[in-house]
Amino acid sequence: MFVDVYNQNGEKIGQTRLPSEIFGIEVNSDLVHQVVVAQMANRRKVIAQTKDRSEVSGGGKKPWRQKGLGRARHGSIRSPLWKGGGVTFGPRKEKVFEKKIPKKMKRKALFMVLSGKLKNNLLILLDKLKIEKPKTKLMAEILDKLLPKTKKPTSALFILPTMDKNLILAARNISRIATIQAKDLNPLDLLSFKYLIMPKDSIKVIKETFLK
Repeated sequence: MFVDVYNQNGEKIGQTRLPSEIFGIEVNSDLVHQVVVAQMANRRKVIAQTKDRSEVSGGGKKPWRQKGLGRARHGSIRSPLWKGGGVTFGPRKEKVFEKKIPKKMKRKALFMVLSGKLKNNLLILLDKLKIEKPKTKLMAEILDKLLPKTKKPTSALFILPTMDKNLILAARNISRIATIQAKDLNPLDLLSFKYLIMPKDSIKVIKETFLK
């Protein structure tokens, strides 16, 4: 399949062929959803942690004798029944949210997302992407020429063939704009942005990385 290629000024300069095995896949939303949910679970940081009665401080002494006072019997002030005592069935860091997804499923979902972006005209292919200095102003000018003018701010992800510090530094101060290397592509990051902006060199990296 052939798609239009643009330069950094937003001018159409020709066409190039995209591999149909990556950009021509029929989208299965259920598969993509399953992979994205697994990715979100695997990125989840377990922060909530409560202490049980063995972890809270104090409570080594029986608060009062067992019989003769007319009170309920207690063995420790750190019982879950007491204020300041341990927590019963509270959240623990030991809980595992990780989900395992087969490599083939992850790769297929990635290709589906790329195919969907292309089908919906949300993939912008560039002949090359280069700036001389890591200036946010230069990146903003490129975005202004490439992205359609809308009332609401739109988001875009630059897919870079290699590590380019100038592009990364220039893009990081612009809201809703991010960069990622082609070898690190995944469905969750792609779906987090509306537009994908990609130099032609990134296609080769995607083929070499995911079509093994």
